[in-house]
Formats: sequence, C-alpha cells, structure tokens
Amino acid sequence: MNFKNKKILLIVGGGISAYKSLDLIRLLVKNNAQVKTVLTRAGKEFVTPLSLTALTKNKVYEEIFDMENETEMDHISLSRWADIIIVLPTTANFMTKLCLGSANDLATTVILASNKDILLVPAMNVRMWIHKATQNNVKTLESFGYRFIGPIKGEMACGEYGEGKMSSPRQILEYLKNYFEDQKFFKENKINAIVTTGPTREYIDPVRFISNESSGKQGYEIAVALSKLGIKTTLIAGPTNLKFTNDLIVKKVTSAEDMFQEVKKTLPTDIAICVAAVSDFRPKTFKKDKIKKNKDELNILKLEKNIDILEFLSKNNKNRPKIVVGFSAETENLIENSLKKIKSKYCDFIIANDVSKKNLGLNSDYNKISIISKNGKIDNLPKNKKSYLGSFLARKIVNQLILDYKKVN
Repeated sequence: MNFKNKKILLIVGGGISAYKSLDLIRLLVKNNAQVKTVLTRAGKEFVTPLSLTALTKNKVYEEIFDMENETEMDHISLSRWADIIIVLPTTANFMTKLCLGSANDLATTVILASNKDILLVPAMNVRMWIHKATQNNVKTLESFGYRFIGPIKGEMACGEYGEGKMSSPRQILEYLKNYFEDQKFFKENKINAIVTTGPTREYIDPVRFISNESSGKQGYEIAVALSKLGIKTTLIAGPTNLKFTNDLIVKKVTSAEDMFQEVKKTLPTDIAICVAAVSDFRPKTFKKDKIKKNKDELNILKLEKNIDILEFLSKNNKNRPKIVVGFSAETENLIENSLKKIKSKYCDFIIANDVSKKNLGLNSDYNKISIISKNGKIDNLPKNKKSYLGSFLARKIVNQLILDYKKVN
C-alpha cells in the first residue's frame, strides 16, 4: 500500500497502549505517509516527544499556547493540514470530553475545530468498555460522526481478558488503506446520490392541504453522511424546518408532483434513497378559493393517486440507479408489509420503521429500523439517534455499491 501525499495527524492519548503509536507511525512512514503528532499530557507519561520526533521527522505539538510560534494557531492549522485525525489510544475519559465538547487542551481543541474525519481507537479495561456510561458515549460520538476501530477481544495489560484491547497498528493501517481507497473510488467514479426527505403537501384550497408529520430529519442525516463520504449528494426536500449544510445540493419542493419532477431532473444517478413521506393521494381538483364552512360535512373532496416515485426509480425507469433504497413506514405487521414492498417495488433495500410508537420515527430525533435486503436478509438496529442511523445506512449502501462495482469490473 502507498500513502503518498496522505497527511495523518496522530493524537497520542494516555494509556499503556500509547507505546503502539510508535509502531503505527513506523508503518505509516514506511508507506510514504506524512505524519504529525499531538502528545497529550497523559500520553507523555508513556511516550516521549523525542521518540515521536525521531520517527515522524516532524515537531511534536503539546501545548495549545506555543510560545515558540505565536503567529500560528496550531489547533486550526493542524486540523486543516490533516486528511484524517487518529486518536490512539482513545481512553474512556477522552471519549467523555469529546461528548461534552470540551476544548481545554490542544488535542480536544484540534478535534472540535476540525472539518476532517476523526478515527477513535479505544483501549481500556473490559469493564470500563462495557459500562453503560461508556456505551452511551460511543453512541453519542457515532451520532456526531466520529469513526471507531475496535476495541477487540484479547488479553489486556491488566491481566484480564475481554473486549477492550486496542486494535493493532496493522489493523489500523488496513483500515486507513480502505478509507483512502474509498475516497479515491468516489473521486474517480464521480458518484452521485439523490435523497428525498420530508413530507409533501397536496393543497385542497389556498389554505388547506393533505400532509403528514414527517420532519425530514432521517433523510437529511443520510444525505449529510453520504456527502461526508465524498459523494455528490442532492437532497430533494419537502416542506421542513431543517437548516441545510452548504455541502449538500438542496432542492425544495412542495407537492409529490414537484418532488417527482425534481427527481427526474437529477437523473441519472448512482444511488437513490427515497426517505420522503410522500402523500399517496392528492385532491382531484384544486379549489382556487377557500372552501366555505357552509355544511357539517364535506362531500366535495375527491382524491386521486400520486405517482409512486420509488416505483418509478426502481421499476419503470430506463436510467435505474445502481442502488435504490425505499422506506416503509408502518403501524402494523412491519416486517411482513415491508417484505411485500421490497418485492413489489424491486428495491435493493427497504428500511422498515414502525411509526406507531411515540418518540420514534416521523417527528423525532430517534428511530428504530430494520434493514431488509433484496435477498431477504434482515438486520434489526436498536433505537438510536437518526444521525447515527444515517451514518450507518450511508456506509452500508456505499459498501454495497463498491462491491457491485468490483463484481462488474
């Protein structure tokens, strides 16, 4: 493997596994990577600045206020310099600081100021790792977009055996190889994605419409995660209160027909993920004036079906995306109905979620989903933040796309 022109910032944390940072640096430099290091105070108890300098041939950064170089803000310059930031070892205490958004030293300030991917490499006693507080922190950090490698099962320095041992330098090197290959793949193949999200509004008259409670949050989080992976992502959003990031191409729409037209304009694409809760029906006629409340019953409202955007993409479209993903929002028989849907729509994946539960799904920050593949395999994911689920789904979909490309090529 060759990491030529790749810039890696290694933050050395405080733990007995810190000595393995020297082996990782040796492997990275051997494979032509440029490496800079931030040594925490706790990390200095295990590794010396001289060792790090000798291996990287670069200055070791320790303090947030550098009296030798007052003209440069290290926490900004280092985070912008790096292609990826690695924290090794990541201790339970360091994870807690990241969860709180702490910025009381150079290491945490660099991370908080970073616009790059952060790879955390946990190492701790098995009881510390499986503790609820630590596992809650893992979920929080994953929802922030942090990446994890390990820990693995094995014998630890304390003499106990279990999950908590740090991944080896060679495992980390292999992870980085795959990470940079993915980045290269997206750049060379110019991968594009469409994500639909939010509700639609089907107007009855100028003031009334048919809609639903979809917030658009899940689709937005998937789109953000895809964009972070280096994929050019277009988010087609119905009426929501979301604030969109500059990394996304956003097309705002109102009705199902509007959404359908925008989807057609955005084709061809490699990935299509239909998260939007599109209204199944619309009024057959639009009343240009407000309907008056003259009677106790309204008998003049007649509905007709909207076009099925998911079906159009997956089944009827000559420019079918390589991966088509649909969402199945159900209030009963979740898996049964979703299995029927994946067969009838010819999707690659259906994401099933039960919208009958309060504080889950439509208008919540949390979701609980089942991922159904076209081969019938079902992966059940427990309740988690939509940001975490968005990252998980984006990675799974992209992995499938890469696998399909390799089969063809």
